[in-house]
Amino acid sequence: MQKFSDVLLTLDSVDDVKRIELFFESGKLAGVIENKPGSQGSLKVFNHLYKMFGAITLDAAVEGLALFAEHTEDAENCPGKHPNVDRLLNVLENEAPLTVKIVT
Repeated sequence: MQKFSDVLLTLDSVDDVKRIELFFESGKLAGVIENKPGSQGSLKVFNHLYKMFGAITLDAAVEGLALFAEHTEDAENCPGKHPNVDRLLNVLENEAPLTVKIVT
């Protein structure tokens, strides 16, 4: 299994992204990922998923869980520890894609 730190080296820079806003189908805010220490890895993953899929679809969630590598298993065993991984797990569980707004 790849390590998350190795995966991040393969993803595009997010230096120009201030935050990513995620929305439920209803338009209600589902969450925000800020460009700050501790969440920049998640920002890179969600930015990549948006570029590939245009939204956090079921396929995007599967891809994202693979990219989060060892953090995915940890999130499954410790709900709440990795909130951005939890978001992807929720997309799969509820079959409810999220729309994405990139704020630069």
